[in-house]
Amino acid sequence: MKSDSLKLGPQNAPHRALYHALGLTEEEIGRPLVGVVSSYNEIVPGHMNIDKIVDAVKLGVAMAGGTPIVFPAIAVCDGIAMGHQGMKYSLVTRDLIADSTEAMALAHGFDALVMVPNCDKNVPGLLMAAARLNLPTIFVSGGPMLAGRIDGGRASFSTISEAVGKFNAGTMTEEKLREYECKTCPTCGSCSGMYTANSMNCLTEALGMGLRGNGTIPAVYSARIELAKRAGMAVMELVRKDIRPRDIMTESAFRNALTVDMALGCSTNSMLHLPAIAHECGIEINLDIANAISEKTPNLCHLAPAGQTYMEQLDEAGGVYAVMHELSKKNLLDLNCITVTGKTVGENIAGCENQDPTVIRPVEDPYSETGGIAVLRGSLAPEGCVVKRSAVAPEMLVHEGPARVFECEEDAQAAINAGGIRPGDVVVIRYEGPKGGPGMREMLNPTSAIMGMGLGSSVALITDGRFSGATRGACIGHVSPEAAAGGPIGVVREGDIIRIDIPGNQLELLISREELAARMRDFVPKTKELTGYLKRYAALVSSGASGAVLN
Repeated sequence: MKSDSLKLGPQNAPHRALYHALGLTEEEIGRPLVGVVSSYNEIVPGHMNIDKIVDAVKLGVAMAGGTPIVFPAIAVCDGIAMGHQGMKYSLVTRDLIADSTEAMALAHGFDALVMVPNCDKNVPGLLMAAARLNLPTIFVSGGPMLAGRIDGGRASFSTISEAVGKFNAGTMTEEKLREYECKTCPTCGSCSGMYTANSMNCLTEALGMGLRGNGTIPAVYSARIELAKRAGMAVMELVRKDIRPRDIMTESAFRNALTVDMALGCSTNSMLHLPAIAHECGIEINLDIANAISEKTPNLCHLAPAGQTYMEQLDEAGGVYAVMHELSKKNLLDLNCITVTGKTVGENIAGCENQDPTVIRPVEDPYSETGGIAVLRGSLAPEGCVVKRSAVAPEMLVHEGPARVFECEEDAQAAINAGGIRPGDVVVIRYEGPKGGPGMREMLNPTSAIMGMGLGSSVALITDGRFSGATRGACIGHVSPEAAAGGPIGVVREGDIIRIDIPGNQLELLISREELAARMRDFVPKTKELTGYLKRYAALVSSGASGAVLN
């Protein structure tokens, strides 16, 4: 065991003295030391129940012969951070989480880890740490929130976000807005649609790093506690068999995850996180690979915000394994990949039939023959950009209109709220990329305002920033290179015509090559005065097209 170097022999008596100071018995010290990485805090709704998950994990580890020891990981609530400078600190926490977990695990000689994340950057940050450390590791998330109930139907965080736009447009009363506020997020858990947190928890299953149900069992269900106990027991089996994250997270496993991503219609943020996790495994996952997989993968699910189904319904329909079972009918997955169960993907999903074809479309009758995410390229995004194709109105899949240019999210939001955006416009928000933001803020507030004001079928938004998983509409993010790095988005002028062709994977600024070249020659990107962590982050972060990893 790795921890033996800290525990055995007379020379390690000082270490053992400190273990005794923790209240550990000799028997506990002699067992494998399993770090339980707890993301519990009292500010993130998706994390307020994680203390109970951690207690269940500890029991499972102990039942299987290990010694569980808890240490923390931070997490930011993207919903609370949205729309102000706090959002600059969301994506950047992914690397803080990976780095701090690496430091704690190696400083204390753990033999194995159980990661207990739930929300947006917390999940990929811990997956990055797992790949980097390569200790036997399993994931069990805090679970999704139940959908809210209002006006006879289900609702979620995107519902209340778009309700603000309706209120600003004068189509919703303040009293009704208050009702939405109180009913759309009724329980703890990660927000109830296929937003970033739930996307990444589902893709953790698809990668093979979590047990069945990790992404879909609701946070408030007792089955989530049972899952946590099983995860604690399973990590001890990984120790015994010496199965490690890089044995599981192979190139084939990432291709499986991208395939499931396209079938589920996950958040566009997965196109930041999967490449970053793969990077830690020494594997390159680029946007071209994503498009190639999307071209042959049917989109089987339209969960909120793309449709009116929610995570609890996906769980009832059979969850991620049922989606994978459908995909396997067209030989779209590598079924030989090993997983944290100690079994292959094929063994795991055998017999996992789709229980509700209204939630998970049969592979023979998909929403579309291509995946839920598309990567676009062109004169405006030479390195690529990303759109959640499954959440775009059909009439906006191809669109051409005048640019309305804004240097930051706040300016765009003010113009939208003031009624300054007209049908046909293409809203351009720049200097919000990884370097330019810095931190690549999510644009849920502007996109929700556009939808809430009834402009979703006539207005597009493009940015070098990114979007919340709760965003829907013709919203194109991760435009690369970003403005701060000298990208063409930095030279777009008010009134320039932009052409969006999502089926053709194109994003073009319709000016002559000569004019574009002249603008680029004269272009000097704007800079910002930065301090602290954001200054260091901006200096080190790479393009959104490569996962915004730190160099």
